[in-house]
Amino acid sequence: MSLSRRVALLGLSSLLLSACVGPGASFKTEYTQVPPALAASWRLADVQVSVPRTLKVSEAKTYLPVADIVWREDPMGDRYDQVARIIEAGVRRGAQDLRGARPVIISVTVTRFHALTFEAEQRFENAGVHNIRLVAQVVDARTGEVLVPATPIRAELPAPSGKAMKAARRKGQSQKSMITAHVAKTVAGWLGLGPDVRGDFNRQGN
Repeated sequence: MSLSRRVALLGLSSLLLSACVGPGASFKTEYTQVPPALAASWRLADVQVSVPRTLKVSEAKTYLPVADIVWREDPMGDRYDQVARIIEAGVRRGAQDLRGARPVIISVTVTRFHALTFEAEQRFENAGVHNIRLVAQVVDARTGEVLVPATPIRAELPAPSGKAMKAARRKGQSQKSMITAHVAKTVAGWLGLGPDVRGDFNRQGN
C-alpha cells in the first residue's frame, strides 16, 4: 500500500473515531437523599438486585456499542448476572453502616450499565464514561412497608482510558473496582452515611 493511501486511511480512521465519540456530553451522579434521621433507624437486612432481561446487551468490539449493558472484564457469560453481582457488592458496601433497629431491604433495578469496551479503553485518551443508572427503593424487611418509593439514581463516572487506565491497572485497579467503589459512594451519599457525591461533568462518552 502506498504511503499516501496509508495516510488517507489513518485520517479516515481518526475521523470515524471522532464521530463515534462525539462531542462532550453531560453526565452526573444524582439522587434524592434519604433524610439522615430516617436512615439512622434502619439496619440492612438484605440487598436485592434485578437486571431486567429486556435490557439490550452488546458484545460488539467497537468503541461505543449501542446497548443498555456493555461489560467486558468478566469472562464471556451471563452479563445480567455479572452486572447484578457488581451492583449488589456496591450497594452492600455503601449501606453497610446502617446500624439501626429496623431491618430493611434495599431493592435495586438496573436500567443501564454501560462500561467501556477494551477497544475504547485502549484507544481513547481522556475520554470515556462508565454510565450506571439504577432505580432503588427501601422496604421494611418484616412488614413489606415501602419506606422509600422507587427512586432513580445515576452513578456515572469518568472512565480512565489510554495511559491513565494502563497506570491504574498496574496499581491493581480495574473497571470493576472503580465502578463498585463509585456505586458504594453513591449509595452511602443517598442514605446520608457518607459525603454527598452528587455532581456533574462533561466528557466524551456514551
